[in-house]
Amino acid sequence: MAVGIFDSGLGGLTVLNAAQKRLPDVDFLYFADSEHAPYGVRDAENIYDLTRRAVNDLWNRGCDLVILACNTASAAALRRMQEEGVPEGKRVLGVFVPLIEALTERQWGDNSPPREVAVKHVALFATPATVSSRAFQRELAFRAIGVDVEAQACGGVVDAIEDGDMILAEALVRSHVDALRRKMPEPQAAILGCTHYPLMAETFQKALGSDVQVYSQGDLVAESLADYLQRHPKMQGNGEGGFLTTGKPAFVSDRATQFLRRQITFEAA
Repeated sequence: MAVGIFDSGLGGLTVLNAAQKRLPDVDFLYFADSEHAPYGVRDAENIYDLTRRAVNDLWNRGCDLVILACNTASAAALRRMQEEGVPEGKRVLGVFVPLIEALTERQWGDNSPPREVAVKHVALFATPATVSSRAFQRELAFRAIGVDVEAQACGGVVDAIEDGDMILAEALVRSHVDALRRKMPEPQAAILGCTHYPLMAETFQKALGSDVQVYSQGDLVAESLADYLQRHPKMQGNGEGGFLTTGKPAFVSDRATQFLRRQITFEAA
C-alpha cells in the first residue's frame, strides 16, 4: 500500500524526488505510461482513458492514494474521475492544487469568495493539452480575481527531454519564452505547468529574467502531500515502492537514471 505517483513519462520523477526527500519513511510506487507518452498532444478523451487505466492499476496494486504527477492528466482527467466516483478508501489527487495555493496564498479548503491577490500577470507554460483544457485558469478563478493568465503551449519540450536532447530542449524553452513575451511583455510570475519543466527551470528563469518569480511544482506538491498524510495517516500504507513502466524497462531505466542522477530500475507494468 505504497503511495502511487503516476505520470505519462519521466517528468513526474521531479515530484517523486521532492516527495522522497520530504517523506523519507514513505514508500512510493511510480508508474510511467511511457508507451503512450507524451500525453500533451492527445485529445481529452484519450488522456482520460489512459489515466483511468493507470490509476486503476495502481489502486489494484494496493496504492490507496495516487498522485497525478502529470499536469496534462490532472487537467484533462482528474475532475471527471472524481465526479464519476472513486472506490471507497481510495483517493486520487492532482498537482494543480499546491501550485494555486502558493499563488493565491490561501488553503484549498478556503471556500470564501474569490479575492484579489498580489500577482496580477501570470505566464503559464504547459503542454498543448493542458493549455487547451484551461483547467488552471478555471481553478484559479475560483479563488482569485483580477489575474491575467497568458498561456504558452510548449510543443516539443517534453519530447526533447524524454529523448535526452537537452540542447534542443533549452532552445525550445527560449523560443517559447520569447513567444510568451510577445503576448505578455512583463509577467510577474511564471508557472511551469508540466512536471518535466523543473529540469529546465534554470533556462526558464534566465530567459524570463531574475525579476519574474518562477513557480515549480516538486517541492510544493511534496509539502502538500506531507500535510495530507499527516491528516490522513491511513493513506500512507506500509507496502514496498518501486518503478513500473508500460514502455521498455531497460530504456526507461536508463533515461530515469540520467534524470535523477542515481540508479533507477523500472519493471514492466
